[in-house]
Amino acid sequence: MRVALVLKQLDPRRGGAEQWTTQFAAALVQRGHEVHVVAQRFGEQVGHLSIVAHPVRRVRSRLAFAEAAQAKLMAIAPDIIHDMGVGWYCDVFHPHAGSWASVTERKLRLVAPWLRPLKQRVDRWLPRQREYRTLVSRQYADNGQIMLALSETAADDFRRFHGVPSERIRIVYNGVDTVRFSPEHRGLHRRAVRRRLGVSDETVLALIVAHNFRLKGLPALLGAMSRLTAERVPLHLAVVGGKHLRPWEWTARRLGLGGSVSFLGAVDDTVPYYAAADLYVHPTFYDMCSLVVLEAAASGLPILTTRINGVSELLTQGTEGLLISDPADVDELTDRMRALFDESLRLKMARAARQMALRHTLKRNVDEILDVYEEVIEMRRPAVSRKPPARPPVGTAWKV
Repeated sequence: MRVALVLKQLDPRRGGAEQWTTQFAAALVQRGHEVHVVAQRFGEQVGHLSIVAHPVRRVRSRLAFAEAAQAKLMAIAPDIIHDMGVGWYCDVFHPHAGSWASVTERKLRLVAPWLRPLKQRVDRWLPRQREYRTLVSRQYADNGQIMLALSETAADDFRRFHGVPSERIRIVYNGVDTVRFSPEHRGLHRRAVRRRLGVSDETVLALIVAHNFRLKGLPALLGAMSRLTAERVPLHLAVVGGKHLRPWEWTARRLGLGGSVSFLGAVDDTVPYYAAADLYVHPTFYDMCSLVVLEAAASGLPILTTRINGVSELLTQGTEGLLISDPADVDELTDRMRALFDESLRLKMARAARQMALRHTLKRNVDEILDVYEEVIEMRRPAVSRKPPARPPVGTAWKV
């Protein structure tokens, strides 16, 4: 099958969508499919993939990128166009960041209640917001494409904010590579990483992997850390990801956390940090199906996240971890973290988390999406299908 994947950047260091798409592209190639990727940027980490790369010129406008991507795709003429939420010309629309309208609504919770009405009025006139509205109106228009939702939460957003009928929606949860992310890596990495962080064997090491710190709940997490360290609990937090770390380091020092938090920035490989940690904390305000939570579970870590996170649909309270209702509630987050100081409870949850991840593997994820591809092709069969171009597609072939 000739498949085209569309996203802004194919670079696993940039975030969950980029990480997932890189793994997905590799899996498609391994199964013998011809994979084309249309993107503005290709990271060095994907140079080994046997894909055909179609770089899109650098443009500031999201609309300009969508138009440029469409032109590339019309030249490629693939069997399936799978868009990760950035364009509108596709057979399968798969917005990893979720519904823009829903994200906008959830982000209001990051603003003081008295300021929210004013922010809504101002945002309505911002060029960036107007551009988003134009883009979204074309993305969610009924052009016969399948809408791929990462969770029931995402599907509900498609229906509520964009009027997408249920018959156009398919729910496919993210999957995780349970070989790459495994408790077996602890023996290789745990001691070395903890020594580098200055964390003793007796200290509980909590981990969060994120880029948008505010949206993923880091302010509340630092607040909970401040309360717990004041109780002289042996606790350390490792923050992997993000940039512009200095203001966050200053905040941690102001809260008295100077020696209890490590800001590590972007890393090439998160596996050693999952191996070193004792629990994974992700108090997010918005996630359709957090890939990092699945990676942590596959690595054998108990999970602490919010019910707003679509991956919580795969978790049972008190089994694989603990769930909180309000990501802004520092009291609730503190109590849940305190409960996980019980080592026997952590070990029990870690085993259950690993078993949950084994039910949601990357292989299963790929199988389910390929089923959607077959459905699209079958629906289109009576019509005139796209024909491949007479000349080879314009692109850069990267081979192993």
